Amino acid sequence: MDTQAFKPITILGAGSWGTAIALTLARRGQVVRLWSMDAAEIAALSKDRTNNQFLPGFPFPETIQPTNDLEDALKDVDDLLIAVPSIGYRNTLTLMKPFMRQTHRILSVTKGLDAETGQLLHEVAAEILGEHPYAVLSGPSFAREVAAGLPTSVCIASEHADLRDDMIARFNCPIFRAYPNDDVVGTEIGGVAKNIIAIATGISDGMERGANARSALITRGLAEIMALGTQLGGKINTFIGLSGLGDLILTCSDDLSRNRRLGLAIGQGKDIQTAEKEIGQVVEGKNSAELINKLAAKHQVPMPICDAVWEILQGNINAKEAFLTI
Repeated sequence: MDTQAFKPITILGAGSWGTAIALTLARRGQVVRLWSMDAAEIAALSKDRTNNQFLPGFPFPETIQPTNDLEDALKDVDDLLIAVPSIGYRNTLTLMKPFMRQTHRILSVTKGLDAETGQLLHEVAAEILGEHPYAVLSGPSFAREVAAGLPTSVCIASEHADLRDDMIARFNCPIFRAYPNDDVVGTEIGGVAKNIIAIATGISDGMERGANARSALITRGLAEIMALGTQLGGKINTFIGLSGLGDLILTCSDDLSRNRRLGLAIGQGKDIQTAEKEIGQVVEGKNSAELINKLAAKHQVPMPICDAVWEILQGNINAKEAFLTI
């Protein structure tokens, strides 16, 4: 257990990733308020002292405090960690706004774009909440492995050095390494677009196209991500680091990835609705595919793999046909 004293932190979102982060911090002796708007979900977390719905098998330390009272969750804390799916990001910020104080700082671990406008999530936060120090945590980090205490490395990106350094101090330990970065745009784009490439590699593997095809999709997918990210102001080094290439490799190559599993199911001939039901949690790449497609078109950046995935998800083209276009 870490002996450094930290004020309590509030995590908004009690899904698998929010729970895994809560476990990580609580095991280091930190007090964590874990919030969800779902009263029944919070009641179950409080009673069971584990997240049987999204991350079973990992008992809660005493310092994890589940709550569905948002005002209470934001009281007497400075650091707010947002772990809701991207489709609920704007609504969560809107709910938070009446209870925000000037001292509040935000760390986002959500990977996606705003479902309404296609904005990057730091832009949504600035629009709704105004000027609060903002950071992004991203990198190759499956929730179940983090909860199990397996070695993990991520980056924490922020233009606010104090927030970035404080968050690295909160997380950094021998089994969870956090590295500093000041490129919020690049970090966010890498976290969004890699999920779409993972659907593509899953489709390829579901069709038994082989390791050569998977490697090509990952490599060309990285080129697409870099092209869009740098056009938006991201830095090259970000895309060849943990939140770029590292996260891309993980999401494309391991079946813990929901995005890859969706692709596998499609490649095996299953319909999308059946695949999503079997996965049982939000598949961010499906939600982001249209938004990335529109963002790339707006900035005139060709992204043929992402385009093909979006066409498949719409039912405009089948997987076999799509492979002929990329």
